[in-house]
Amino acid sequence: MAQDVLCEVRNCQHWAEGNQCQADQIFVVSHHGKHAGRQEETDCNTFKPKV
Repeated sequence: MAQDVLCEVRNCQHWAEGNQCQADQIFVVSHHGKHAGRQEETDCNTFKPKV
């Protein structure tokens, strides 16, 4: 499993200084079922906006 997960989305509640993601786990989904052909066909479902 990845040791360092980087994220630039500063309005996510998991974002930390240095673009570090502090979520316990990361959940990435595909727009087209279980297969993605390009990065643009995926989204991070771990994102939660800061309150």
